Amino acid sequence: MNARVAELKTPQHPVVSPDQWLAQRKALLARERELTHLRDQVARERRTLPWVRVEKDYVFDTPEGPRKLADLFEGRRQLLVQHFMLGPGWEEGCPSCSFMADHTDGMTIHLEHRDVTFIAISRAPLAEIEKFKHRMRWKFKWVSPQGSDFNFAFGVSFTPEEKKKDEVTYNYAKQPYEWDELPGISVFTRDEAGEVFHTYSTYRRGVEAMMGTYSLLDLTPKGRDERDGPMAWVRHHDRYEPAPAPKAGPAGDSCCHSHENAHG
Repeated sequence: MNARVAELKTPQHPVVSPDQWLAQRKALLARERELTHLRDQVARERRTLPWVRVEKDYVFDTPEGPRKLADLFEGRRQLLVQHFMLGPGWEEGCPSCSFMADHTDGMTIHLEHRDVTFIAISRAPLAEIEKFKHRMRWKFKWVSPQGSDFNFAFGVSFTPEEKKKDEVTYNYAKQPYEWDELPGISVFTRDEAGEVFHTYSTYRRGVEAMMGTYSLLDLTPKGRDERDGPMAWVRHHDRYEPAPAPKAGPAGDSCCHSHENAHG
């Protein structure tokens, strides 16, 4: 048997009676409830973090012209930022950041109805952002920090000096240089006077908050199936090969063919 055929075989797995399955499912349900309650507790603790006033008057290049950070809220009290890895001169955005962004357009209307504005920010010039955004057919708002140090201040872009020293601070710790840009999510709020505060940022696996696909994969028997490494399988959505065709049933008949036979 060749390796490809072996790979496609159904993996060996215990098969039990419905009663045995139900007993194990209930045991797992107890663990899932523990996880849900822990997640709720951590979310409460996240909301009690102190805030940091954003003192710098950052200005961003937007399709509507220059806008300050406070303007990006669009009248809402909360701003959720995807730090999207698209540096100046890049031909295209990071595939993993694009995977995150593929989940966004369906969420934005719901976020807006909970007083949250979503926006992506990248260091690339606005014209380069717009070109890639058009290619990917995204609708969410996406702006450039106009060469300011916004991305550096929030720990997702790194200087030539840091690269030369091979040491950067990312995800709240020192580490070797990886790339000019790295992913993250930051959250801001503004008060009645219009002052802006930084409330939260997350990096590394924290950005999985935007990856609903992973949440669904985690429910399946094969899970994330990332034998080649985390996210090694991810492509820009316009660069995937066509999905494999459905296999015929055990007798080699399609469901339509079987239906025809059944009705003679």
